[in-house]
Amino acid sequence: MRTRTRTGTTTTVAAALTTAVALLLSGCGGSDSDDSGKDQIAGADTGASTSAPSTPSKDTVERPEIKLPEDIENVFEGSPTGDAKKDAVLADNERRVNSIDEAIVVDAEKHPALEFYSKGDALASAATYIKSFYDNDRSFTGKTRYYDREVTLAKDGSATVTYCVDGTDTYPKDRKTGKADRSVKASPSDYVFYNSRLEKSTEGVWQTTSVSSTEAAKRCM
Repeated sequence: MRTRTRTGTTTTVAAALTTAVALLLSGCGGSDSDDSGKDQIAGADTGASTSAPSTPSKDTVERPEIKLPEDIENVFEGSPTGDAKKDAVLADNERRVNSIDEAIVVDAEKHPALEFYSKGDALASAATYIKSFYDNDRSFTGKTRYYDREVTLAKDGSATVTYCVDGTDTYPKDRKTGKADRSVKASPSDYVFYNSRLEKSTEGVWQTTSVSSTEAAKRCM
């Protein structure tokens, strides 16, 4: 029940990268008020929880902490797979999803996890999507399910992750009042299929470089 085209690449790369840089440097809120450095959006639950991937990482990478409010729940199905490399890819894909949601619902000056797990086209389109929430003074609340997740490892060292998203249990939320609109009805567009490409950085992080999405995907219903 929230726009799920967040990781598509319909925006031109140059324009989106400009938006991404501005977003990452100045904070998502884009406000000059004294409240621009708040750690949480108005009306959000005061107790924030750290969102850890369902497949804990056994590496030694120093990762930025991701915290989501208690009214946000992301459910990732299909892990562990039994393959250590695929599990690592899925874990960083989960972190990437959580980093985008954190940037949307937590009004902070910086969101380091966003560019830690995304780069290139994927970072640009994510930043554009995030900014759209702030431009419209809205956020979201509820549970999102991620399922039918599959990892394909390529010979060039990259990986592809495909998965379905069910957003029928999420609701739009007013940023200023913190009030959720639960009158919004679920629709076929709440079921989205994603196809993402990831590359492993020199630090050992699987960063998403590009993503395509299909709304109202029959394979996800």
